[in-house]
Amino acid sequence: MATLRTHRFSEFFREASNNVLPCQECSEKKERYDTCFINWYSEKYLRGSVEPSKECEELFKDYKVCLNKALKSKGIFDMIENSRKNTPDSGSATCITPNPPRSPI
Repeated sequence: MATLRTHRFSEFFREASNNVLPCQECSEKKERYDTCFINWYSEKYLRGSVEPSKECEELFKDYKVCLNKALKSKGIFDMIENSRKNTPDSGSATCITPNPPRSPI
C-alpha cells in the first residue's frame, strides 16, 4: 500500500511542480531537488523518520538562489516581495473557516 501511495504522490508532485516552473535556467537544479525530496519523502518520512535531509536542504538552497536570480532578472522578485510586505500575516499559514452554525436554542 505504501508503494502505491508513494508512487501516486511522486506522480502528483512531479506534475504539479512542473506546472509552476517560471524559468528554464533552473530546471536542472529543480529536478535534482525534486528527486531528492521525493526519495526522502517515500523512503524516510512515510516510514516514520522526520529527520530532514541535509542533502535535500543543500539542493533546495541552490535551487532557491537560482530561482531568485531568475525572478529578479524578469522583474518578478520585487512584485513578490511587495506582495509579502502588504499581506497581513504573510509568514503564517492559516485556514479561514466559516462561522459555525448557531444553535437554535
